[in-house]
Amino acid sequence: MKLKICGMKYEQNILQAASLLPDYLGFIFYSKSKRYFEGPIPKLSKSIKKVGVFVDESHETLIECVKKHHLQAVQLHGAESAEYCAELLQKLDKLKLKNLALIKVFLVGNDFDFNILEKYEPLVNYFLFDTKGIEKGGNGIQFNWQLLDQYPSKKPYFLSGGIGLESLADLKLFLQSPASKYCWAIDVNSRFETIPGLKVIDKLKEFKHYLV
Repeated sequence: MKLKICGMKYEQNILQAASLLPDYLGFIFYSKSKRYFEGPIPKLSKSIKKVGVFVDESHETLIECVKKHHLQAVQLHGAESAEYCAELLQKLDKLKLKNLALIKVFLVGNDFDFNILEKYEPLVNYFLFDTKGIEKGGNGIQFNWQLLDQYPSKKPYFLSGGIGLESLADLKLFLQSPASKYCWAIDVNSRFETIPGLKVIDKLKEFKHYLV
């Protein structure tokens, strides 16, 4: 199971987290976020994919950020439509950035309608399921993973939302269930922080050890 550590902010802390060799490190390029990242990103192992997190950002600003930070993936964490994604793909293709992975986020509550995924299916590489809450992510709340029993797609997805060390027992049970068949990665953030953006490395190390 792959691991994504999101909401990185401070240079030394980024390097410490990178020493654990997670599969992905996420940087939030949304100015209203407590974890807003203003860069630059320090040099990382080539095995770590840099993910830029955006919320209803213009294509131009997003693409400029991709090129500036040499991102390997873009996480769309707002209300981006399928049309937005299709237009973004066209622009990325023209700029020969078509190898950039697109991750579309959906905020899940008990009334979540999985049918909305269908129109995004041909446009993105991954879905990401986070908890519906007050903030645009980083709420520290776990949603009901049993809802993923209704997952209608074969598209790989990231599981996010309030996952911490206290989630390990539930997470292991989930990963043994049919609902996890297409779970590609676990995304962690606020449950490993002392303040927004500052991760506790020992806790991340323990989580990664048990996740593997």
